[in-house]
Amino acid sequence: MKIINFIGIMTLAMSCLNTNILYSQIGFDLETGFIRSGYNDVRIPGDTGTLFSLSEDLKADNSIFYRIRLVYSLNTKSTFSILIAPLTIKSTGKLGKGIQFQNVYFPDNTDVDATYKFNSYRLTYRYELYRGKSFEFGFGLTGKIRDAEIGLKNGTLESTKENVGFVPLINFRCFLRINNQLGLLLLGDALAAPQGRAEDVLAALTYGKSDKFRIKIGYRILEGGADNDEVYTFSLIHYFVFGLMIRL
Repeated sequence: MKIINFIGIMTLAMSCLNTNILYSQIGFDLETGFIRSGYNDVRIPGDTGTLFSLSEDLKADNSIFYRIRLVYSLNTKSTFSILIAPLTIKSTGKLGKGIQFQNVYFPDNTDVDATYKFNSYRLTYRYELYRGKSFEFGFGLTGKIRDAEIGLKNGTLESTKENVGFVPLINFRCFLRINNQLGLLLLGDALAAPQGRAEDVLAALTYGKSDKFRIKIGYRILEGGADNDEVYTFSLIHYFVFGLMIRL
């Protein structure tokens, strides 16, 4: 409910801005495709739990994903966007060692089902530092709400760690127009700090006869995690992306 209220408030705030109606544009970026898990290492609690991998000690499923981004260009320099990016990966297998997870001990040779959820909701402001005929470049700030959950269960035992928190990130975008139809897009949010790090970066080839409607095909990397007394978790997720960029 807190996340739904956050998105509603941010949407209302964007709609109430004093805009230049002659220029202002609304757009949508839609993405789908499939994901593959790289490393996904977990120790919970971070100081007393057992370190194990959701992708190596267990078998992680390849999953279909989707992302939806609402884009609002206030003028030629300022762009706001709201991103909804759910992510859930299921893993299964037999534990080769005993695991202390949260307050539950899962003995070795136990068949378990694991859930890794990392939903992301973001509000971004980006300022276009340069916008030419063939090249565009901008920097901005992203406020991210992280809705995370890691859970283990078998026939008799079950334990789940949930976390909802706010993360500030740096946003960037580069676009190189190869010709009237093809372009190269680099877009992402990233930041590193002593508490942890986060990188979410897309590299894509785009195609379209105008900026009103473009197709994109590319690769996205989602990487990061945290290391503290409460949790130790670092993951790498590969996204193989197909998307549509629509400007109204």
